[in-house]
Amino acid sequence: MKTFRDTIFPLRGFVFLDVVTSFGTIFYFFLVGVQVDISIMKKIDKKSLGIGTFSVILPLILTSLYSTASMNSVDTKTAKSLLIVSAAESFINFPMVASLLSELHLMNSEFGRIALTSSMVSTIWTACFLMIGALVAPQNGAVAESMISLSIFIVVSGTIIFIVRQATSWIIMNNPTGEPLKEGFVVALLLGVLITAFSSKAFGLHIYFGPLILGVSIPPGPPIGSALVERLDFITSWVFMPVFFVKLGLVINVYSIKLKNFLGVSFVIYVSALGKFLGALVVAVVYCRMPVRDAVSLGLVMASQGAFELGMFKLMRKEGRIDRGTFAVMCIFLMVLVAVITPIIRYLFDPSRRYTVYKRRTVMDLKPGSDLRVLICIHDQEDVPNAINLLEALNPTRRSHLIVYMLHLVELLGRANSQLIPHNLKKDRISTSRPSKHIVNAFTYFGRNNRQTVAIFPFTSITSSTTMHDDVYSLALKKTVSLILIPFHKKFYSNGVISLSNYDMKMVNNEILDKAPCSVGLVVDRGVLNLSRSAATNLHSFQVAVVFLGGADDREAMFVGARMAGHPNINLTLIRLLKKVNVVRDDVKETRLDSEAVLQFRKATTNNHRVMYIEEVVMDGTGTVSVLRSMGNSFNLVIVGRRHSCCSMLVQGLVLWNEQTELGAIGEVLASSDFMGNAIILVVQQHTKLVNEEQNKDNEDTVTPIDRHLAKDEAEELPIQTKPYMF
Repeated sequence: MKTFRDTIFPLRGFVFLDVVTSFGTIFYFFLVGVQVDISIMKKIDKKSLGIGTFSVILPLILTSLYSTASMNSVDTKTAKSLLIVSAAESFINFPMVASLLSELHLMNSEFGRIALTSSMVSTIWTACFLMIGALVAPQNGAVAESMISLSIFIVVSGTIIFIVRQATSWIIMNNPTGEPLKEGFVVALLLGVLITAFSSKAFGLHIYFGPLILGVSIPPGPPIGSALVERLDFITSWVFMPVFFVKLGLVINVYSIKLKNFLGVSFVIYVSALGKFLGALVVAVVYCRMPVRDAVSLGLVMASQGAFELGMFKLMRKEGRIDRGTFAVMCIFLMVLVAVITPIIRYLFDPSRRYTVYKRRTVMDLKPGSDLRVLICIHDQEDVPNAINLLEALNPTRRSHLIVYMLHLVELLGRANSQLIPHNLKKDRISTSRPSKHIVNAFTYFGRNNRQTVAIFPFTSITSSTTMHDDVYSLALKKTVSLILIPFHKKFYSNGVISLSNYDMKMVNNEILDKAPCSVGLVVDRGVLNLSRSAATNLHSFQVAVVFLGGADDREAMFVGARMAGHPNINLTLIRLLKKVNVVRDDVKETRLDSEAVLQFRKATTNNHRVMYIEEVVMDGTGTVSVLRSMGNSFNLVIVGRRHSCCSMLVQGLVLWNEQTELGAIGEVLASSDFMGNAIILVVQQHTKLVNEEQNKDNEDTVTPIDRHLAKDEAEELPIQTKPYMF
């Protein structure tokens, strides 16, 4: 073993490893700071305060008592380390909790928000005890020197924050709006990382302190935070940090651990982890009334550790605060803890279960004259014209209002915690630094033009693409919407050629389709209606077609079309495809429901001369394609259902077309460059996932608390209409 280590990692190479690990750790601490958004402190409430405080105080008390009682059972050197170990193991830091939640895709859930705010409280305690005590206090304990070190700590922190804030504000003003950060600015900021590191060392602080404060001082999100993360994350995570772990492993000597010392230190670590777990668990269950399963997951999250703690252990060992054997035990237990906690949390916590409801939320089930609540998702400004066209086509009236929750989905870059921002439309204009400004203004204009019939509630979700769907679920559930409209991840030129394909948005759309608590409509942009004003209002005749093959999704699509049929500028054509020969294996119940739904639709539109009903008899999927092709460029909007029975003769042979399952067989045919010219395609999926009422009562505590943070922002949701239309 020694020969292998000397061959692969010779002693002369340790100097190079030290340089690489030092640079890597400097940039790692800087990135940790960049990904810490201290604005989350504004969301700390009494429950987060209780969980965060008890998660630190309880393990600190338990480990201190145990360490004091165990002094005589270990060696003298180890005995001196026990109190240091108890303090270090009791602390919780926000970046590591955020990193774990991001890895588990829980950042956007209510569980993730509680864990983040609680860990921020714990980090405040950690900053008080660890940074002042362990990092900057001199070892001899002289009061005068301690006060000098503390003064330097405050002055250096204030100086870095002041200079960086001024510099970054200047950079943002001089960087073109919407453009990536200029390379010169990036280089200057990276040089700033090295300057703050060496300055910290020169003033007697740790070399990692300056980069950490510098990172915290960086303004959130784009253009600066996202640019730095994009450039540094890969090389830091996949080059520097692996070298850091290798170097750390090389200096860990498991043979230096004595059995009695191992038992003493390991029990301190065990008591600390148990204290953090119980501190979070008890407060979450007793005071917050969180379900036990979620409370257990929260306790495990608060007990987690990561690379930040490894760096802290290394600093403690370098300063001689802990001996070599204690350092080895702490590192080994950290690896065991990480290996055990992560799979347990994955097993225990399933955030999707809380989005299941027991009452169907569909357009079809709305009572006549009911308000239609729609959640419309926007990826970028190009999605806005079609979105507003569809909202206008949904025919808002004074009898049946349209309540719109607009959610701008922004990918999280450069921050550790996600944000769901409600925009108060009666306050000042949206800040120019926010990417949602023009999008919110467009919907505001639409709402003001329809003041008596439309209410607009704009939100911005800033989160990672892996958890973006959670904000969609939460908002849809909280606001009891009946329909979610989301743009298709591919955009087309007018000739049908693909102009853009976003894989991350494809995954988001698939998650929404899979678990949404209401009906969903996928909007396929064919490039023809990207107008600055509402098409339905300005076109003399807006042609809409509904293709009906049968099934729950087609019934929902038909009733979406029925609502549009009331618009005075819309002509609606319902095209029903029937099989030429009845098949014995057909679902009798579904056939009956289809016939009843069509009959209900025809009765509701009997006196509407702008509605046409057509029946087409076909043999198989080839006949279906022929009917679709015959529609040509006759329609501006085509509405279809997403899912159809695989046994249906109407879609037989269309499997070859169905490479992208999110559109379904018919949707894929219509989205193909060979069909439909420039029509917008709306692919509808009806909400069908239900649980019984008893199950809902059992999960009531997990469903209701999801949107506590949304509930807090309720006062900021100001509809764009005057009384008496207050929804």
